[in-house]
Amino acid sequence: MFVLPYYKITVEQPLRLNFAATPDRIAQIEDQTPFKNLAKSKKRSGPARDAQIAAGQARQDQIRHLLKSLSQTTNGALTRERDAFLATLAEQATNVGMKLSAPERKAILAALSEPDPQAATCRDRQGKPEPDARLRDTENVPLGDDINEYMTREVLSHIPDAWVDHAKTKTGYEIPLNKHFYVYEPPRPLGEIKTDLQTLETEIAELLSQITA
Repeated sequence: MFVLPYYKITVEQPLRLNFAATPDRIAQIEDQTPFKNLAKSKKRSGPARDAQIAAGQARQDQIRHLLKSLSQTTNGALTRERDAFLATLAEQATNVGMKLSAPERKAILAALSEPDPQAATCRDRQGKPEPDARLRDTENVPLGDDINEYMTREVLSHIPDAWVDHAKTKTGYEIPLNKHFYVYEPPRPLGEIKTDLQTLETEIAELLSQITA
């Protein structure tokens, strides 16, 4: 049986976000899992559980106050660079006497950000661009082709800053079913088709005559 082997590659594009402490975005903090988890407890019951939940709710109020003060300080201005926004956020947290944990900071970033193709690329600690999961795509590259040449020819000409996550590359095989099982059937002669249509027209006319009789 004839099969077509290929590489299945994962094509990434850089994450680009803008940030703003506007009322609509601040309201989204309530939907962020790390924020909601602050007011939850793994303890089953009792005073310790109640105290933990109360402490979490108080922390939520502190974060709400921080974001409100951030909105007032920045006047909801848009920032298209994550590091610059993080610096502003850290400065405002210091001003109100807070130190944010990593999960809290992550929740705030998620709430106050939106995708923006004009924004600066978000980078990790090593300076490498972070991928945007919403723009992730896959391509099938014939096994005999060079992946880099394929990217240059088929992808980079349209998306210059895309790259391949080679850790996710897989090998697959495609079986062209049409090639193996398709049997060509020539169309019927036009005369036969015309005869069938005339027969159907006659039957329809007879049915209509019975209805209107």
